Amino acid sequence: MPFDLGATVRLTGECRDPGGTLATAATAVVTVTLPDATTVTPAVTETPDTPGKYQADYVTTTPGRHAVRWVWTAPAAAYTDVFDVQDEAPPAILSLRDARQHLNRVSTTDDDELRFWNNATTRAVEYFVGPVVARAFTEEHHLRNARAVVLHRTPVLALTAVDSVLTGGTAYPADRLHVDRSTGEVLPLTGGRLDGRLRFTYRAGRTVIPENILAGARIILEHLWLTQRGNRGGLAGGGQDYAVTEPIPGLGYAVPNRALQLLEPDRLPPGVA
Repeated sequence: MPFDLGATVRLTGECRDPGGTLATAATAVVTVTLPDATTVTPAVTETPDTPGKYQADYVTTTPGRHAVRWVWTAPAAAYTDVFDVQDEAPPAILSLRDARQHLNRVSTTDDDELRFWNNATTRAVEYFVGPVVARAFTEEHHLRNARAVVLHRTPVLALTAVDSVLTGGTAYPADRLHVDRSTGEVLPLTGGRLDGRLRFTYRAGRTVIPENILAGARIILEHLWLTQRGNRGGLAGGGQDYAVTEPIPGLGYAVPNRALQLLEPDRLPPGVA
């Protein structure tokens, strides 16, 4: 499961000789490669009660995929692994409390796994209806004397900045541009044109999440949670309604029909990402 940004990751590795037996090494180094390709080498200690087993603690500072490489000498050995760090505020349609309550989970033992599937559920729902959790987006458009430009994600809550990617290019004050929140269309209030390679920064999502989207998210979460456990246990409301009539491009059979029906009023037009 992904680690929270700022959390401490305990890295572990085992040094084994060519015969496969745990062995104390002359040197032990672990290198963590961050998403930006920089590296750090946390201090390594050997587990006192088990020679040949090593550990190091690393405090996460950057979201994304991290690579871990252990290297020992005398005996020569190496081991590679990865771990993920999620954003400081990952979008989630359902709170952990709501997700736990819907799945009738009294214990908090599975909270990390539940958070993972909750985030996956959010991605699945937003595939159909666009951003639900309000957050910032940045995208670039190469425009040539354009009357308007259409932002990729809707509904748009606010356009915060339009800057030129190129040095010396034209920037456009956000308060002089009109934004159609439902379609994402941006055009100058003065009726002028947009020109250049421009970077648009804006917020998109819902300030109030409709009940049908919340209900669809609950159904998808429950479906993913139970099916990945080999279908042990029934749905919260009883029964086993996992009906999926056909695979969805990019999602396979991850979304039940009744969830799609609930999301239908807010579905994006065909061809809109």
